[in-house]
Amino acid sequence: MLISPAADTPAHEARFGDDGPLGAAGARRTRAAAGALPAAARVLTAPSARCAGSAEALGLTAARPEPALRDLDAGRWHGRLLAEVGADEPKALAAWLTDPGAAPHGGESVLDVVARAGAWLDGLEDGRVLAVTTPVVIRAALVHALALPPQTFWRLDVLPLSVTELSGRGGRWNLRCGVPLSPGAADTASPAETQTP
Repeated sequence: MLISPAADTPAHEARFGDDGPLGAAGARRTRAAAGALPAAARVLTAPSARCAGSAEALGLTAARPEPALRDLDAGRWHGRLLAEVGADEPKALAAWLTDPGAAPHGGESVLDVVARAGAWLDGLEDGRVLAVTTPVVIRAALVHALALPPQTFWRLDVLPLSVTELSGRGGRWNLRCGVPLSPGAADTASPAETQTP
């Protein structure tokens, strides 16, 4: 079960590699969803403040950091606004958004993240796993698990504070699409909760 953290930033303020802490509004929504998750053999979190804070707010106190769940390495774009990069490097940004193998920022390409998430997914042992991670990693895991063309990566929307369930094991995965953590969670998300880079 892949859990995306709540978002506190409007899309026009999205930053590459924004791993700041979960904001007050996001923490409040996350705490409201606590208790909605089943027990799991393993509880993991991406090594970011936002994901760790989300795990804590969900009551997942046994969560341990998993490096394979880290966000995409945006290289020299790290910390920059998506709009800034679009204005300064429109061709590079367009290449990154259309070519899964492109890494004009000097960090990871989409293919790199799909390979990393796929290796983690295929290496899981039997038993339920809860993992709080970024929408980028959830998309990458889905591309790998369902053997989707890498170009579909940006076509997969991962809602804030939702669960994406994969069942099965390496080589044979089934998908249950993003389920809100609590009834009405998707309805109460603020307009600021949109996809980030």
